Amino acid sequence: MTKISKLTILSILTAAFVAVPVMSRAADTDAKTPDQTAPAKPKKHGTPFKGKLAAMDAKAMTITVGTMVIHITADTKIAKDGKPAMLADGVVGEPVSGAYTKAEDGTLNATVVHFGAKPEKQEKEKTPSDAAERP
Repeated sequence: MTKISKLTILSILTAAFVAVPVMSRAADTDAKTPDQTAPAKPKKHGTPFKGKLAAMDAKAMTITVGTMVIHITADTKIAKDGKPAMLADGVVGEPVSGAYTKAEDGTLNATVVHFGAKPEKQEKEKTPSDAAERP
């Protein structure tokens, strides 16, 4: 009789040790596995760049910033001093920043280009004279 009770208790304990990991895996089915992760959100404008304009080729529609040659496309938004501009408005040696995407062939295509220094943000402070001027 004692052999049967010992065997029963041992069987119950063994079943419990086997069942615990299985139950914990079942509870994790809602968690995403590495294969189920959501794709990374694309950056709004692409990969940022910043530096001095080293060269500009209006014929080839490219700008060079550091060692990067960045192609200007029809979809590229260009600005200078916070206002819309054209590629010809860029001056070699001046600050330039923006963003680009990398094409499958490896070319860097500009999405946004800003010539000139970054415009200062103007903080609007309400003064009594401002309030009097507004209707």
